[in-house]
Amino acid sequence: MKPVLLVLVYLSDEHRALLGERFDMIYAPNENLGADRSNGAAQIKARGQDIELVLTNGTNGLLSEEIEKLPNLKLVCTVGVGFENVARDAAARRGIPVCNAAGTNDAAVADHAMAILLAAIRRIPFLNKGVRHGLWRDEIPRPPHVSGRRIGIFGLGAIGQSIAKRAAGFDMEIGYHSRTRKDDTGYRWFNTILELAEWSDFLVVCAPGGKETYHVVSTEVLDALGPDGVVVNIARGTLVDTKAVAQALEERRIWAVALDVYEHEPTPPAELLNYDNAVLTPHIAGISPQAIHASVMRFVENAEAFYSGRPLLTQVN
Repeated sequence: MKPVLLVLVYLSDEHRALLGERFDMIYAPNENLGADRSNGAAQIKARGQDIELVLTNGTNGLLSEEIEKLPNLKLVCTVGVGFENVARDAAARRGIPVCNAAGTNDAAVADHAMAILLAAIRRIPFLNKGVRHGLWRDEIPRPPHVSGRRIGIFGLGAIGQSIAKRAAGFDMEIGYHSRTRKDDTGYRWFNTILELAEWSDFLVVCAPGGKETYHVVSTEVLDALGPDGVVVNIARGTLVDTKAVAQALEERRIWAVALDVYEHEPTPPAELLNYDNAVLTPHIAGISPQAIHASVMRFVENAEAFYSGRPLLTQVN
């Protein structure tokens, strides 16, 4: 008999078929969370006794009250790196491991971070739109160049280090602030994000979400970055104070912002929609065919390791 798996994220037909070969799959993706936060609520109510595994993501998570209704739950995994809304403590109290998909989408996220950083600095969306209406280069101020400038990375985990490698290709000076100091990288360490922002031309946010980092990119940090500064966020929307960014753009206290994540997703950040120096993408940095496949396979690997008694690859609780 196959283990029963509850899936709370969107999967392609190919990946549903792949998991269906290994598990008795209940597919209930939480793409548009309602008041109860879970399209899986009915499935948990109907088959909670049977469910042994849950595949979710950091945004949808798995609440403690949901875990309580799954008496035979054995393993929770997320696609992607994030796990902020998974009740890890509640799982740990019952001895239930929680795993993420660390290492499967680092390259995709880092590529996207550099893409939107370049787009913001060189004003690519504005120029692309303007050309279609007859814009020529002599009619606008010259956009600044990228190479040789200072990039500050907030959160030097695997993704942050991948971004740093790409920045090095542009001959950038690299500084960082992170929970763990990594002197072996050779990058410049700063004690706080404020000190990092004061030093940086460009500030890239790749730290975890949660209460500790809520609105860490504040008015004070934006002012430290200065009128030529650019903020990039590919982490979680809650790290950046949207209203503070809108005010900074309005008053030209920063050059631009580039966000792949934003508060209150999937609703677009209304405060930023009228600024052509706000580059916005729909939380897609970690999504590529290659990254998604690797993430699904990481779940399979963790599940197989669990059922065979081998160490889990990416346990986070």
